[in-house]
Amino acid sequence: MPLLTVTDLRTWFHTRNGVYRAVDGISFGVERGETLGIVGESGSGKSVTCYSIMGLIPQPPGRIESGTAVFDGVDLLHCTPAQSRAIRGKRVAMIFQDPMTSLNPYLRISEQLIEPLRIHEKISRRDALTRALAMLEEVGINDAARRIHLYPHEFSGGMRQRVMIAMALITKPELLIADEPTTALDVTVQAQILELIKKMQRELGMAVIFITHDLGVVSGLCDRVQVMYAGRIVETSDTRTLFYSPKHPYTRALQRSIPSMQAKGTELFTIPGMPPDLSKPISGCAFAPRCEFAVERCHREIPHLEPVTPTHTQACLRVQAGEL
Repeated sequence: MPLLTVTDLRTWFHTRNGVYRAVDGISFGVERGETLGIVGESGSGKSVTCYSIMGLIPQPPGRIESGTAVFDGVDLLHCTPAQSRAIRGKRVAMIFQDPMTSLNPYLRISEQLIEPLRIHEKISRRDALTRALAMLEEVGINDAARRIHLYPHEFSGGMRQRVMIAMALITKPELLIADEPTTALDVTVQAQILELIKKMQRELGMAVIFITHDLGVVSGLCDRVQVMYAGRIVETSDTRTLFYSPKHPYTRALQRSIPSMQAKGTELFTIPGMPPDLSKPISGCAFAPRCEFAVERCHREIPHLEPVTPTHTQACLRVQAGEL
């Protein structure tokens, strides 16, 4: 039985300009110890999916219109506030996208690190500080005994990201959600952060949902990948299959956008056009206006996920018809 099962999740934002269908009917599961990658362009619904699971959608304007997210028998979308507090930050933790704004600038790092322990484990301040110091050392903060009492502005971007990881892992969660944790970091620090997440996962045996817009990042990190576009899942499979045998045209276009996969000296490939406006109704396939393989029926028929193999599904009408 999966650790987390999400079924028919719809999260819409009701604004003055209309209803923005950020997540529009997605279903997936995460097994214990598994790493699931969620990839797609900005605005595809990756972060909103995980914010919905964590109960962090601002209401209003956001509203979870339908769906369930069952974590170890508890529906996180419809549980009581007490159940949510017991799980969030303890059994399910999240590394937020921007460490520059996710840490409280008015509180010392020590205060922010010990807060989850004081709330969830009811331990003394002295014991919590000991655990926090050990976790800072674990994530690679040099001179942790001195730095733990500093303020966030006294840390570099990479060090702040390590602090965010320490905060997420200090309660030894069963599920870690990492929302583009390496986006603002240089390549060297990015590699260190990814290796750190893999190391901690092996030690704790936790499941990981890794959100990114970069297919190259997930290649060596994730067991399975699901590709999102315009609030829906368009393809999902194990990582190897997705790289060596992608089916959906959007997945293929994302792959072609990876600079390292292009011939030296050739012009970098970019996907033409822009993602659709999700506040307006979409008839047919959302990717059709940008797709080089689109035909007339792609603009009027809505595709649904269909299996290619028992572990590989995709939502392209022409692929399902055997035309691609």
